[in-house]
Amino acid sequence: MQITAAVTHKLGQISIENLELAPPKSSEVLIKLVACGVCHTDLAGMNQLIPVALPAVFGHEAVGVVEQVGDGVDTLKKGDRVIVGFPSCGTCPYCIEGRPYACDNLNDLFFTGAYKDGTHRLNQNGVEVSSFFSQGAFADYAIVDSRNAVKVDIDSDDELAKLCSLGCGVMTGAGSVLNRAKPEPGSSLVVFGCGGVGMSAIMAAKIAGCSTIIGVDVLPARLEMSLEVGATHVINAKECDAVEEIKKITNGGANFSIESSGVPALALQALSCLRRTGLAILASVTGPAEVSVPLEPLLMNPSVTLAGLTEGGSNPQVFVPKLVQYYKEGRLPVDKMVKFYDFKDIEKALADTESGVTVKPILRF
Repeated sequence: MQITAAVTHKLGQISIENLELAPPKSSEVLIKLVACGVCHTDLAGMNQLIPVALPAVFGHEAVGVVEQVGDGVDTLKKGDRVIVGFPSCGTCPYCIEGRPYACDNLNDLFFTGAYKDGTHRLNQNGVEVSSFFSQGAFADYAIVDSRNAVKVDIDSDDELAKLCSLGCGVMTGAGSVLNRAKPEPGSSLVVFGCGGVGMSAIMAAKIAGCSTIIGVDVLPARLEMSLEVGATHVINAKECDAVEEIKKITNGGANFSIESSGVPALALQALSCLRRTGLAILASVTGPAEVSVPLEPLLMNPSVTLAGLTEGGSNPQVFVPKLVQYYKEGRLPVDKMVKFYDFKDIEKALADTESGVTVKPILRF
């Protein structure tokens, strides 16, 4: 079938064009997209910080309605509203254990542009086009594996559109707190970078009962929003030494920190602001980068941990419904960080993502 998609042929460029989309294969579903969030990971791929084969259709925070199901799909049917999570193979030891975020084939499924059978679903005049995250959701239709599409109890397309980032950004931020950190009530938690991922981590810290929740950023509007969604303190890193300020607020250091800014140097700050036995979680995508970690802080501050984590340590089929329930209860107010853009205005949405003007741009089809 013919679809309309935003295609990247060259580094950093995008244009809306017609493509051919193959029908769903066994275990796959065709989704008519309602909306798709814009994520910094899309920008990283478009700018080739992540080496994705071009031409490509980016976009990986899709929501929509199932239009057609492939052979063997019995978990979804036509008309189901779904939030699309990240792809995983379903057959490696980690997937079998219920830990798809550690899937052996994760990088291939995220970044090669092919699906788990090694083939593509998009082409243009006979030329294969990559589907980012085995999704390619900057388009009006997409094919995804049924294990990655989560049926949700949402009454309208308008409400569904607000929840795009539950499939990636919110899952990553909230999951870093609820699935990995698992703070006890009364804990202290710091978030470096109050974008979509960081804002979600702040919301989740409040859900978890953290008594001290600190948002660190350089944009006043984001710091103000952080206070609205759960932060007890905010720090403008342009105005002071963030690590020293965190230690003052927490009387010596935080129990947990989440690095979600995508700035490699902040990984060291996330580690340095901890108290003994603290945990720092790297939840952002930076592309190739190296950070020198002095051993002295580790030796002088025993048992601190620096952990990498993909997709918030989440199993989408289990975690996304929980996030939807938190949203319905008013405890995960992701709608506060959303701004909608018409699909034709995708370049504006991408620019506003990069500049930080909008926390979570969402394209509507």
